[in-house]
Amino acid sequence: MINAHIAGLAAAVLSFLLTTFAADAATIRWTRASDALTLDPHAQNDGVTHALLNHIYESLVWRDAQGALTPRIATEWKVKDGDQSTWVFTLRKGVKFHDGADLTAEDVAFSLNRARSDKSNLRQLHADVVEVKAVDDLTVEVKLRAPNLIYPNNLTGTYIIDKGWAEKNNVVDVQDYAAGKDNYAVRNTNGSGPYVLKSREVGVRTVLDAFDKHWEEAKPDVTQIVYTPIADSATRVAALLSGEVDFVQDVPVQDIERLKKTEGIKITSGPENRSIFLGYRVDETPLASSNIKDKNPLNDVRVRKAFDLAIDRDALQKVVLRGNSIPTGVIVPPFVHGWSKELDAYTKPDVAKAKALLAEAGYPDGFTITLDTPNNRYVNDEAISQAVVGFLGRIGVKVTLASRPFAQHSPLLTERKSDFYLYGWGVPTFDSAYNFNDLIHTRTGRYGAYNPTYYSNAAVDAKIESLGAETDVAKRDATIAELWKQVKEEAIYLPLHNQITTWAVRDNIDIEVPPDASPKLGRVTISE
Repeated sequence: MINAHIAGLAAAVLSFLLTTFAADAATIRWTRASDALTLDPHAQNDGVTHALLNHIYESLVWRDAQGALTPRIATEWKVKDGDQSTWVFTLRKGVKFHDGADLTAEDVAFSLNRARSDKSNLRQLHADVVEVKAVDDLTVEVKLRAPNLIYPNNLTGTYIIDKGWAEKNNVVDVQDYAAGKDNYAVRNTNGSGPYVLKSREVGVRTVLDAFDKHWEEAKPDVTQIVYTPIADSATRVAALLSGEVDFVQDVPVQDIERLKKTEGIKITSGPENRSIFLGYRVDETPLASSNIKDKNPLNDVRVRKAFDLAIDRDALQKVVLRGNSIPTGVIVPPFVHGWSKELDAYTKPDVAKAKALLAEAGYPDGFTITLDTPNNRYVNDEAISQAVVGFLGRIGVKVTLASRPFAQHSPLLTERKSDFYLYGWGVPTFDSAYNFNDLIHTRTGRYGAYNPTYYSNAAVDAKIESLGAETDVAKRDATIAELWKQVKEEAIYLPLHNQITTWAVRDNIDIEVPPDASPKLGRVTISE
């Protein structure tokens, strides 16, 4: 009764806040399950964070609703004549920061160097960069260690920050998010994007106003964005149905059909460029959460393959996600270069074979382990993990579920404090090298930022690093195929499915679901 009373009180307070701060028809009141982790544009490489920052800051290039690479701050990019290792970017004239300062090549060079610094979680995207140089006010040269075919693809989530503003406010260095550090850029911004930060209450509400000096000629229909994270699924939907919000980004799968039949509400869905998977700690050190104290069961590939055989991906799709997933056997979606139908094939459940593999590995009675899961980041993430607990229980592995908001879950992985976890991975570069650089490569200063597995293979590392310098397309593709084959054979990760994204909006709002599931609210149209 106490919990019900607290939940009811929270819903009443939320209703009051949303109603009190509702604006005119040009306002979109946007909600999703979680908040941005930070506003420092180079501190975190997280989809929720990028979705908010993408309205405030701008990158040199970005992707349209179909996923095609398009100009943003840069109007042109090309390999430098006579130097195949250098990319030249021509900047758009007349771009202003929100404080009125002109955006120049010095700001771009500063931002790219900031993004590749040690504390940045974007640094792996710029691992091959040797030097960034402002040639003149509107020209930037990026020198790479070798010719790189896809470097511009790496820039869609690297935002440009005002060098002078950063120096003035002592944010030349990126926030050390992993250490829990703070800086002025965590809650304050000065971008060149179509919206200006008006107010920020972390975890409660963020308000953005249209930037009247933005370089785009067409002014947005949406003049204000009110972003209110609502963790509880039922409360999110109730806010939409009552008219308190206009756009729900994380629609619970159990409510999709009901909302489709609701007058005044429009449902938009699409496959997302994001894989959902399970990850393991695979080194020899005994697991902190297991009753096996002399070794790590997950260090044995037979155990990892037993886990794979225990999972029923079709049941996850049909029951847990109500059809809103695409089962897969590889942690890369079809949008991404390097994907193939052969890689995508997934294992059907075989409990008897899984038990036999566990017995062969020396665990006939199974073992205990903790599964760490977010509960507010991916579609039905906690429910997926609950199902995994049941699947593994059938083969004798006793799993304790530890569920947390994503803001607490993410540091477990970046700090490598999880034995077994659920995670999701989008690929903004649309190239497999992004997965290899971050998830497979040994963790170093330049690579492996999101590899909590302790997997380390020097030969694999060398192949991964070669992708950033190989100009022979056929040879590069062959290396990608070799890497994916090895990742699957070693069962380093346990792929579950590619995510399907569903949004709900008022029926007078036209919005597209892009592959990155990052809304561009400055591009939506609102009819009377």
